[in-house]
Amino acid sequence: MIRPVVPNTSHGCAECLRVGSVWVHLRLCLSCGNVGCCDSSPMRHARAHAAAEGHPVVRSHEPGEDWRWCYVDETYV
Repeated sequence: MIRPVVPNTSHGCAECLRVGSVWVHLRLCLSCGNVGCCDSSPMRHARAHAAAEGHPVVRSHEPGEDWRWCYVDETYV
């Protein structure tokens, strides 16, 4: 379900921060507000979150960007 969400962190990818990894770009889960790293990042936490939680749609969490991506359909929405 896509709905207004509050990011679970304002400091970066929640999982990268926890494990001490780095990220390239951030993605915001539009189901729950999880902030994860993009597919160009070493750990690809946003995609892993989508698969584990069944939350397929993310929005870019980068300044000035507002596009959305669906991991199930592998396309912009």
